[in-house]
Amino acid sequence: MPRNAIDIPEKIEHLSILNEKGELDTSLEPDIPEECLLKLYRTIILGRKFDERMLNLQRQGRIGTFAPISGQEAAQLGAVALLRPSDWLVPAFRETAAEVWRGRSLESVIIYFNGYDEGAEIPQNLNNLPISVPVGSQIPHAVGLGWAAKYRQTDDVAMTFFGDGATSEGDFHEGLNFAAVFQAPVIFVCQNNHWAISIPIAKQTRSKTLAQKALAYGMPGIQVDGNDVLAVYAAAKEAVDRARAGQGPTLIECVTYRMTVHTTADDPKRYRSEEEVDMWRKRDPIVRYQRYLLDKGLLSENKIADVESEVLEEIQAAIDRAEEQMKALGDPGDMFEHAFARMPAYLKEQKEAFADEMAEMTRENDSG
Repeated sequence: MPRNAIDIPEKIEHLSILNEKGELDTSLEPDIPEECLLKLYRTIILGRKFDERMLNLQRQGRIGTFAPISGQEAAQLGAVALLRPSDWLVPAFRETAAEVWRGRSLESVIIYFNGYDEGAEIPQNLNNLPISVPVGSQIPHAVGLGWAAKYRQTDDVAMTFFGDGATSEGDFHEGLNFAAVFQAPVIFVCQNNHWAISIPIAKQTRSKTLAQKALAYGMPGIQVDGNDVLAVYAAAKEAVDRARAGQGPTLIECVTYRMTVHTTADDPKRYRSEEEVDMWRKRDPIVRYQRYLLDKGLLSENKIADVESEVLEEIQAAIDRAEEQMKALGDPGDMFEHAFARMPAYLKEQKEAFADEMAEMTRENDSG
């Protein structure tokens, strides 16, 4: 019998609408309400300025290690802007802008990175999961939430974010396979920032794109310019609309770049060149989006200055509130709480033993 080619209907496209020179493809420009365009801009600026301030706080010893987002704001916000309050956001550990869009307070971020579990607490009215530090481990959680939405016959969706390094984890492949087989309404957003800490994308995969991995699982995949908020929004809208219509999951690869450190415990100069960083700084998502809004008459130089001033005031107010709130925190026994709705007996015993040990330490310190 002859060898016949197998027809695979899905193909991989690359989408760019607003390039690094500010040139716009009007035929692809998504229809985004002006209010949303301006909210996206303000949140992008808030994400960048908060990132810069957090880095300063860490260098001053006022917070612990954290993962900056500078350069990846558009990849997050262009996607998360399509979610409704009843949808689910499932972040990794570098999605501060997306979390803030979804209602997370700046002070909770500051409190968390000071080492207090209370900073990870999610208010009851927010369908967000806490950040997930183990790489890729949040992906099955998002698939479970999507499967639950389908089981309950709602049109809600789950959106999860992860980096290029997560595509080397088993959780990524298991999650995509399950979501495709059961047509769960999940949008997988891969922020391909080219570096899994110090491992370049060329040593992560032999695939030409990460988006094409979707084809192996029978779902649509698309690669977008992750520094183009319009392209990310357009791709996410297609994916969310498909998911709500019962047509299953989508993988979106946002090609972007981490312009600073992996975390504040990292020195990127040891593994990447300044020339590479400078090249990507010229593709800054903020610069091109500002130009786009200026051209549309939605921004002015005065408005840009006003937004930056408002954002800096908001950040300082959040720092002040967080530092005041932390004065009342610090009971180490709280680490036993929040994992179970009803604490199991073995954990209760551990909590009581820990409390006895802490009490003994206090008595010894007082007597010494």
